[in-house]
Amino acid sequence: METTGRVRPSSAGERAERARASGGLPTLEFEREIPYDAYVRTDILHDLQRPLSDAPGEMSFLVITQVMELYFKLIAYELLSVRESLRADRVPDAVGALRRTALHLEGLNASWNGLRWMTPADFNRFRDLLGEASGLQSGMYRLVEFRLGLKNEALLRPFKGAAMSERLHRAFAEPSVWDAATALLARHGHDLPDTVLDRDFGTEYEPDEAVERAWVEVYRDDAPGGLRALGDALAEVSERFGDWRYAHVAAVRRSMGAKPGSGGSNGLAWLERSMARVVFPELWSARTHM
Repeated sequence: METTGRVRPSSAGERAERARASGGLPTLEFEREIPYDAYVRTDILHDLQRPLSDAPGEMSFLVITQVMELYFKLIAYELLSVRESLRADRVPDAVGALRRTALHLEGLNASWNGLRWMTPADFNRFRDLLGEASGLQSGMYRLVEFRLGLKNEALLRPFKGAAMSERLHRAFAEPSVWDAATALLARHGHDLPDTVLDRDFGTEYEPDEAVERAWVEVYRDDAPGGLRALGDALAEVSERFGDWRYAHVAAVRRSMGAKPGSGGSNGLAWLERSMARVVFPELWSARTHM
């Protein structure tokens, strides 16, 4: 049954009447299922953890990985809202969504704390049972990267035939948040070349000096239209995403050292190279010229 069929909506008046009738005590008896369970779908949520071993660390690894996947979904959702707001010139809405995204990234990054205790010996107690499963195969994480503007066509290959394949290919071909922000700068009078504005969005973004100059002007002039607030919010998301990548590298270094990754990569070295790909690059390089 869908959630909408399981949850009975109520009104402020009904809530006030229940509190009056109970003297302010919580409701403890229900004719049907517990409303909280109906809304959150705890019946499904708590049936998703199925460890493959008796190793005490596997439950931590599995639950925290699933929590991260939920955060990826939330962040991808917010980034889509950011992009659409930018394309519609709703800068305050975009800034609000970016601020939410930065907070979600803080929550995501805090998830790593639950695995800080794990040494290679702890991980090795269940690692072989994971087979070829690897976080590098997370479709929702790739969706986050694509919407941020980090695109590498090779990373679409694992999802051929997967449930998320069409969604990922669409996000790969569409403008990213950074592309939408750049187009917004042009609409606000900044001189940007067609090679930036009309490029093939399904290719890796190459930083451009004209975009860098535009951000220098935004910060120098404290430009109207909320562009400086937009720049600050974009920078916050970029920083928090960088924190995520660093924490990922630290977790891998702590739990498996430089061993090969489960998904076929060389593990730590591959992750360290990926950190060199900067999110919203000209927003950072412009600071040299401010």
